[in-house]
Amino acid sequence: MPEHDFRSPRLFVDAPLDAGATVPLERDQSNYLGNVLRLNAGDSVLVFNGRDGEWRAEISGRKRADMLTVSAQTRAQDRLPDVACVFAPLKHARLDYMVQKAVEMGAARLVPVLTRFTQVSRVNSERMRANVVEAAEQCGIISLAEVADPLPLENFLAGRDPARLLVFCDEAAEVANPIQALQTAQAANAGIDVLIGPEGGFAEEERTLLLRQPAILRLALGPRILRADTAAVAALALVQAALGDWGDSDGRTGGRVPSPLAGEG
Repeated sequence: MPEHDFRSPRLFVDAPLDAGATVPLERDQSNYLGNVLRLNAGDSVLVFNGRDGEWRAEISGRKRADMLTVSAQTRAQDRLPDVACVFAPLKHARLDYMVQKAVEMGAARLVPVLTRFTQVSRVNSERMRANVVEAAEQCGIISLAEVADPLPLENFLAGRDPARLLVFCDEAAEVANPIQALQTAQAANAGIDVLIGPEGGFAEEERTLLLRQPAILRLALGPRILRADTAAVAALALVQAALGDWGDSDGRTGGRVPSPLAGEG
């Protein structure tokens, strides 16, 4: 594992980062650095914007921290594996947890879909984005997961790339070794959508529609029924271990999922 600085405070800033750049702090960021962390002018933090890598920056300001001066890059920008976490929205606290853990697991995209038995009808996308940023700040992540607007399951299925592998986490599927099932999947090179249903499961017509999708892998997550937020973490861990970026450097873990930006640059 590469050596990273996990001791210094980290802050997401929505500004270009380069040596010598100055970044004005928002009021809540200033309060966090000055009143919560008790940092003063001259102290340093790590900053990232999801585009330009991670940089060390120095705090400046008289009465309160109000500016950062960027000095040196500490890490080049990386790319997340092309794994989308597609899920039926949950109630506030459990949705917060699921979003944070999906970010920690390396999901590149979070896609809420509305199903027959979805618990909530409204999704606070700004709250989801705030959880993405908070998880990235706390866990040393420098690429931010995209948060999609919620849409009906049928619309998601109609609009997705049919070449992508759809990992359908289905409590009604036969229990088998999930790692072996994932490693034999043939569609990982186009990216992966990991679909987690609501607490009440999928309606039969939804399951029928799902099973008609191309490049689908119906997967049971063990012999016990998991709550939806737990299922998301378990499924993403399995996908990352079998097809994602958790493999050994010599590639013994199986096929790798390309980043969403693969081929650019």
